[in-house]
Amino acid sequence: MPFPSRKIINDPVHGFITLDHPLLLAIIAHPYYQRLRRIHQMAFAHLVYPGAVHTRLHHSLGSYHLMCNALSELKGKGVHIEPEEELGAKVAILLHDAGHGPFSHALEEILIRGVEHEKISIRILHVLNKEFGGQLEQAIRIFTNDHPKPFLHQLISGQLDMDRLDYLARDSFFTGVSEGVIAHDRILKMLTVHKGQLMVEEKAIYSIEKFLVSRRLMYWQVYLHKTVLSAEKMLVRIIERAKELIRNGMAAPASSPTLDFFLQDHDSPFLIEDHLDKFCLLDDFDVMGTIKNWMTHPDIVLSHLCRFLIDRRLLKVRFQSNPFAEKDVTILKEELAGHLRITREEAGYFVFTGQAQNTTYDPSDERINILFKDGSIKDISEVDNALIHQTLASPVKKFYICYMTTST
Repeated sequence: MPFPSRKIINDPVHGFITLDHPLLLAIIAHPYYQRLRRIHQMAFAHLVYPGAVHTRLHHSLGSYHLMCNALSELKGKGVHIEPEEELGAKVAILLHDAGHGPFSHALEEILIRGVEHEKISIRILHVLNKEFGGQLEQAIRIFTNDHPKPFLHQLISGQLDMDRLDYLARDSFFTGVSEGVIAHDRILKMLTVHKGQLMVEEKAIYSIEKFLVSRRLMYWQVYLHKTVLSAEKMLVRIIERAKELIRNGMAAPASSPTLDFFLQDHDSPFLIEDHLDKFCLLDDFDVMGTIKNWMTHPDIVLSHLCRFLIDRRLLKVRFQSNPFAEKDVTILKEELAGHLRITREEAGYFVFTGQAQNTTYDPSDERINILFKDGSIKDISEVDNALIHQTLASPVKKFYICYMTTST
C-alpha cells in the first residue's frame, strides 16, 4: 500500500510534528510501531495523576520531533550532517523504545529474564532493516554507538538526549506536576558539537541545572511516588505468583496465547529473536485482561493481589532512611499469614522490602560538557558556583516496605 509523502500529527506538548520521508512513514505504520499505542508511558502513575495515560507512541513521536529540531539547530551552526545520517538519527529515536514490554519498566526482566528493552529495540531495528531493504543501516550504527560521529548517538542516549527532554516535558504536562517543566527549546538552541562530541554553550548553564533539578524532583514526586511504587510492585508479585503456580502444575491461563507463552519457563538461553513476533503482540491490554480473569483464581494469593490492584486497594508503603529490621518484617508476615490462612512464605507476596534510589547527576557515567566562548570546556558540575556539584553524584537511597494490613 503506498504511503502519503507527508504526515502532520498534532501533539499536545510540542504542537505539529511533521514526518516527511517514506521510510519514516513506513515505520510508524508498521505493527511493531503501532503496538506502542497500547503501552502506557508511565505504567501506574495514572492511579495518582489521572491524566498520566499517555503512551509510548506519544513519547516516541515527541522525541522524534525534538531530534528534528536538534539536528536543524546543529546544521544551522555549521555542523556537517549528511542526509542519510540525519534520517538514521530520526529513525533511531523513533524506535529507541520499541523494545519495551507491557507497563514499560515495571515488568522489565520479569516476563523475560535477562533481556533488557534496549536489546529488544536493537533486534527490532535489525528485523525492520531487513524488511525495508537495508535502509536502517545508519540508524543501527547510530543507535549502537558504532558511528564516527558520536554526537548523533548522544542525541539518542546521553544525559541530554531527546528521550529525556521529551519524557520530562511530556510527563510533567500529563501529570500536571509543574516541577518537571523544563526549557527544552532553549536547551536545543544551545546545543553544539566540539570535536565530534555533543556539548552545550555556556549561555545554557542555568537551563541545564534546571533540567537536572527537575528530573530529580520528578523522580521522587512522580516516578517513585509511594502509590505508584506499590502498584508496580504488586504487578510484579502477580506475575511472579502466576509463574510459580504454573511451574507447580497449577493452571493460570492468561487472556491471550501471547501472554500464556511468556508466563512459561523457557530453556536458557532464551533467544528473543526467535520469538520477536510474539513479543510484539504483547501489550498492557494482555496483562490487565489477564489480571481481571485472575481475580477469581482459586489461589488466594493470586486472586487477592489481582483484586486489590484492579480495585485500587494497594499495599501500604513506608519509606525510611535505613533498612527495615528483619524482625519487624517477620512479625507482619506472621500476622498476615494467620489472617489469610496462608503460609509465611506466601505472605511474602504481600509483605516485602526494597530500596529506591535516584542520582541527580553522575559525571562518571555521562558528562554534560559546557563549551565556553574562550574554547575551554568544563563539566556542568565544575562551573563556577555550580548548583550541580560533585556531591549530587551520590545516589539518594530510600528503603521501603510494602505491606498489607488486616483491614485491607
